[in-house]
Amino acid sequence: MSASKYVSEVKTIPHSQQSVYEYLSDFKNLSTFFNEYTLAQISQQTQKIQINSVNCDSDSVVFNVSQMGDAGLQIIERESPKMIKITGTGKIPFEIYLWIQILPVTPYQCKFRLTLHAHLNVMMKMMAGKKLQEGVDKIAEALTRFPYH
Repeated sequence: MSASKYVSEVKTIPHSQQSVYEYLSDFKNLSTFFNEYTLAQISQQTQKIQINSVNCDSDSVVFNVSQMGDAGLQIIERESPKMIKITGTGKIPFEIYLWIQILPVTPYQCKFRLTLHAHLNVMMKMMAGKKLQEGVDKIAEALTRFPYH
């Protein structure tokens, strides 16, 4: 298995590098987004996958997925205020690493990009590669709309 790399476009956020870093480096901030409505929408968009619950703490977020069990993300490295490194945990079918790189543009604006490294076999790469790129792009777009105050 080799690592496949999926990189988002560089996105701009109208908040300081420090405030974006502080928000994204604490997964407890995500808990407000995972209500019943959001979980239903995610389940509807990801056919055949139903998310039953989400638990967040500072370093991890765990999704309980029907017919699969727990799958999640865990922060494994922080470099304030410019980088957050995340890995997959639980029943994720392949090894993943996600980097969030944040750079200042002005004192009140920053830019960022996501880089996903996924260790996929050839068959998985053919089946999931395009979806992983789309997922990285959608996550990057969603991060531009978070309340970084």
